[in-house]
Amino acid sequence: MSRFYKTVWPFIRLLDPEFSHGLAVRALEMGVVPKPGKVTDAILSQDLWGLKFPNPVGLAAGFDKDARVHKQMLDQGFGFVEIGSVTPQPQPGNPKPRLFRLEEDGAVVNRMGFNSEGHDASIARLKNRNRAHGIVGVNLGKNKLTEDAAADYEIGARNFGALADFMVINVSSPNTPGLRALQGPDVLRDLLTRTQAALAEVTTQDNRPPLLLKIAPDLTDEDKADISAVALETGIDGLIVTNTTIERADSLKSRYKGETGGLSGRPLFDASTRVLAEIYRATKGQLPLIGVGGIENGRGAFEKILAGASLVELYSAMVYQGPAMAAEVNRELADLLKAEGFASVADAVGKATA
Repeated sequence: MSRFYKTVWPFIRLLDPEFSHGLAVRALEMGVVPKPGKVTDAILSQDLWGLKFPNPVGLAAGFDKDARVHKQMLDQGFGFVEIGSVTPQPQPGNPKPRLFRLEEDGAVVNRMGFNSEGHDASIARLKNRNRAHGIVGVNLGKNKLTEDAAADYEIGARNFGALADFMVINVSSPNTPGLRALQGPDVLRDLLTRTQAALAEVTTQDNRPPLLLKIAPDLTDEDKADISAVALETGIDGLIVTNTTIERADSLKSRYKGETGGLSGRPLFDASTRVLAEIYRATKGQLPLIGVGGIENGRGAFEKILAGASLVELYSAMVYQGPAMAAEVNRELADLLKAEGFASVADAVGKATA
């Protein structure tokens, strides 16, 4: 935890979580959050999908839902930022309260429900960005009342195809009714091929952003096999493993452990890493994977990479450690890679799955 965050945390923890999140975004917009020193180590950089990632530690979707502080979060030391989930039309999401800190467990429960200012707001903020400043991906969601879900993802592909460095199809949030059913093989195949076709309408092969799919941790073995097969069959560019979980371990201590919604943070680490390794094996290492779920330090990032992740993302731990944690995770990760004799991040990917 940075000195700045140690100072403000006692006050933050007294505030409603969603209110304090809004304050954090506003503080970042105003430029009053200190920037950590840059971590520049060649062992952390890699080329993936034609993009140059300065380090593999990204900001997961959910923090910067409407593309308000992507530049500022890159300045905090993240190697890339994923904004969203963003829906075609503005929608308020679920009723409040809908965000809960499980402080004793190092976790968060949310049932936000894809609250979004809509595509137009994010487009306005992204269209004039300096793409040389860093890599920004767009996570696409569907509006709650949309019956033809694939249509919303097609709209997203067309609207953000020329603006995003990579795009993510989110069908794994537990907080939008029926969304996770889109992970079934036939429905998923249709959704992916339609989104790919829409993306091809507005881009060429040379400037087309990679298209990734974000999946849930709460999957059966059959689900994981089907998703892996469809991903390889359709030729999407990668998978993000995983979203939040609806499972609740008996070991949870917080009084908020029974709140409905998706659980993220420390309790998700083992399960999400296990699913990551299974997906890596099922796809035979042919698809780049982004590992998400419970990363709190460089060791957690390293374990995700060994399990098959080329990149990692975090969010929940930042609630407790502050945004400058990205720089610390990268420093620890670089030290671990060197100590274990790896020449690069890519050299370590999947080494624990053999």
